[in-house]
Order: sequence, then C-alpha cells, then structure tokens
Amino acid sequence: MKQGDETRRGTVRDVAAATGVSIATVSRVLNGRGNVAQHTREVVEQALAELGGTGPRPRGPARPAAGAVFVRCPYVLTDYFGLIVSSIAETLDLHGRAMLLSAGEAAQRTPVLSRLPTRAGVAGAVLILPPEPAEELAALRRRQFPFVVADPREPPPRDTLAVSAAHAAGARSLTAHLTALGHRRIGVVAGPDEWMASDGRLAGHHTALAAAGVLPDPALVRHVEPTVEQGRRAAAELLDLADPPTAIVGFNDKTAVGALRAAAERALRVPEDLSVAGFDDIDLSRATSPMLTTVRQPLAELGRMAVSLLDRAIQRHDQEALHVELATELVVRDSTGRVRP
Repeated sequence: MKQGDETRRGTVRDVAAATGVSIATVSRVLNGRGNVAQHTREVVEQALAELGGTGPRPRGPARPAAGAVFVRCPYVLTDYFGLIVSSIAETLDLHGRAMLLSAGEAAQRTPVLSRLPTRAGVAGAVLILPPEPAEELAALRRRQFPFVVADPREPPPRDTLAVSAAHAAGARSLTAHLTALGHRRIGVVAGPDEWMASDGRLAGHHTALAAAGVLPDPALVRHVEPTVEQGRRAAAELLDLADPPTAIVGFNDKTAVGALRAAAERALRVPEDLSVAGFDDIDLSRATSPMLTTVRQPLAELGRMAVSLLDRAIQRHDQEALHVELATELVVRDSTGRVRP
C-alpha cells in the first residue's frame, strides 16, 4: 500500500470519528458522489480541511440544519451524564443543528414525549436513560417522530433506535480478571434491578463465574442506587457476612468507591485483604488510593453515535442496525490483586 493511501484511509477514519457519520459517508464525500445531505457534506468537508485531508475545500461553516434536536437527560449532569451530553452537543454543532436541553431530576416529573411530535422547530430527539416505560416510547415511535434512546433503562421497543455499551461483555471481562487472580467469593454491588444495564452486567458476571466453575450466590449480590453512600452500605453488609467475599465489584465507579470506604472502616487493605473494582471509568476512578480497576464505557462515543443514528433517521435513511452496542474495555489498576493464600 502506498503511503498516500495509508494517509487517506487514516483520514477517513479520523473524520468519521470527529463528525459522527459513517466511514461510507466520508468516502462518498471524498469521491464527489451524490446521495449525501448538503449539511452533512459541508460538515465532512470542514473536518477534512481541519484534519489535513485531501477532500474538497469547504465553502464555509455548515449552514444551520432545519430543526433543532431535543435532548432529554432527566438527571443531574455529573461526570457520567455530563460527558454524554457534552459529546452530543459537540456533534450536533458539527452537524449544524441546535440543541434544546432538558436536564435535572425535576425533569423526570415533566411529561414531554407526547408533545414532541408537535413541538415547533424540533426535528428529532435523543433520550438519555429515559424513565418513561417502553409503552410510551413505542407510542412515540408509531407517530413517526425520529428519536434515539441512549443508554436505555429497559429493553427498547421493537424498531426503536438505541445505543448502549456492551454491558454483559464488560462485566464478563472484569469478573474473569478476578477469577484469574483466584477469587471465588465475589460480592456484587449492582445497580437497580429494573435497569437493563444492571441485568446485562449481572449476566456477564454469572457467565464468567460459570467459566471458572463457580455457582452464583444470591447472598453476594446487592441492588442499590449508584451512589457512594449506597455502595458503602451495600459493601458493609457483604463484608460483615459470616463468610465475606474476597473481592467486591461495583457496577458503577461510585459504588466501588463506597466499597473502598467500607473496607477502610474495617481496617482491610486493598488489594491485599480485599480486591475492589468498578464500572464506567469516570474521573473518580483515578482519584482513589489505590486507583480503581474498572471497565471503561465509551461515553463520548455513545453521544456521537446517538447523533449519527438520529441524523440518518431525520433524513429517512435506511438503518442497518437498530440497537448498537459499543465495545467496553477492561482497565486494570491497583485495586485488584491475588487472593491471599
């Protein structure tokens, strides 16, 4: 392969990642083909210019696209939800679309879905971990209103666009890491038991236990809200069992930090006396001592992919996948170690 071809291929990947559009769309723009929306073409051309690509020179910044995108995140914009929303905002800006944001826990009590199709100036919506039941999402889908569910709370209805992390695969890799270190009694501080992420992570955990020849023990699982204090209380219950676990997995970095506190309260050393691991890889996981072993969720990519799927839905393009799962990554740090003999 010639050096120029390598550079061009690298540019295509870089532009696709920067703009949230597919590699195929970037290639169509590079080759001067039609069947690309004008505002999408301009976004790609501008990114090509900024990244040093060889495509056509942009004719100026992308013109605003018709219709804003309503982004609903009925939670406090912490380091988890804030990363997703920031990524959505940046990607929408590249697409030339305005964003209307509804955020904060008070928004959970505001019924908005039924009014979205008739709201002036709104072309589509991104719904982040929507608290509404699947029936309401299905009703919105039947009205032909374009929307994408990011990080769904429960399995999305049929024909509903959704993007999430590969929860089961991430938890499976984390538990397999612990069983490889000799752990057999592994406590789990899981999220609320009605959440799809909690179910997926617990399924992955059970799969890894089975691969190590270990039967799951329901007494070692606690379902709590994803907070430090809830994690501390759940971990305390597990550590006070007659036969306590040698490792605790928090299916959220904040609950794992709570487990570190519970261990410190009992003068347990981590990882010498107890291994602790989390899930998400938010900044907090690198602020502990020891730093947390965790599973990295691609939160920024989740936001970019949500916008890419929504843009195609707004333009009435065929979708090759309805529910996209983004790969997770095990990040091994200092909070996990071998079982003491």
